[in-house]
Amino acid sequence: MTQPQIIIGSRTSRLAMWQTEHIITQLQQAWPGLDCQIEPFVTKGDKTLDQPLPQIGGKGLFTLELEQALRDGRIHLAVHSLKDLPVEDSDGLTLGAVVGRADVRDVLITNNGGTLGSLPLGAVVGTSSLRRQAQLLYARPDLQVRSIRGNVETRIRKVHEGQYDATVLAAAGVTRLELQQHISQWLPLDLMLPAPGQGALGIQCRAGDEATLKLLSAIHVPDVAAAVTAERSFLHHLGGGCATPVAAYAAQEEKGLHMTGLVAALRGGKQIEAAGYGADGWALGARLAQEALAQGAAEILARA
Repeated sequence: MTQPQIIIGSRTSRLAMWQTEHIITQLQQAWPGLDCQIEPFVTKGDKTLDQPLPQIGGKGLFTLELEQALRDGRIHLAVHSLKDLPVEDSDGLTLGAVVGRADVRDVLITNNGGTLGSLPLGAVVGTSSLRRQAQLLYARPDLQVRSIRGNVETRIRKVHEGQYDATVLAAAGVTRLELQQHISQWLPLDLMLPAPGQGALGIQCRAGDEATLKLLSAIHVPDVAAAVTAERSFLHHLGGGCATPVAAYAAQEEKGLHMTGLVAALRGGKQIEAAGYGADGWALGARLAQEALAQGAAEILARA
């Protein structure tokens, strides 16, 4: 073993630590005896909780400190929810591995166990995601969508305390924390398409760190990587970032890789969808993005 110890940067939330420990388990199964240490970080995104996420810079605020620590050589790896990681590689860094995917769906948490359809007229739903807001208002134009910040547990607590009638969360985070008992409804994909990369974990490392890249190659999952590459390509070719009302889901089927991409108006009312098959994920995402743009997606994104 050319690298006796791996230092992994992690945010301190329970979900971030679960994800990091999950990757450590996989690495140590692939490389018995590998010494892995966790370096904790509290990012700007974790500290700034009084403003809506899109207004303060989007999800990239959760990755900046970790990326700088990678460049400085303080850590070897950083584990992210792939949906939070910008499509473009940061200077000197690369996506070293994409790891197996949890359920990609979103779930509804309500304060009375009801469904989206049974929420009262004008119910207050908390989300900081423009993608979720747009799809919620497409399904229920009467809803009041308000920003909600905090980790998974905090958002669930805010609903149960009555600050919101409901919130929408990624099923992956809720199930990884074993909080399934709070789920009121699993939202179907035809109602709430996920963020590109949702449910998958992405591992960042330095682009030229061959020893670390070799370690990561043992836990990389090519089928999942192909699917999320298509989704992230769709986002990239639309000119969007993590904080845009863009959704996508790709998966391997009998006929090959299939993806559905969606661009939704922030206040509901209009959705543009493109779907199709392709052998190459990046090319598939690019083609479907062009189809969406031809249908008027650029105007929707400009307004967002």
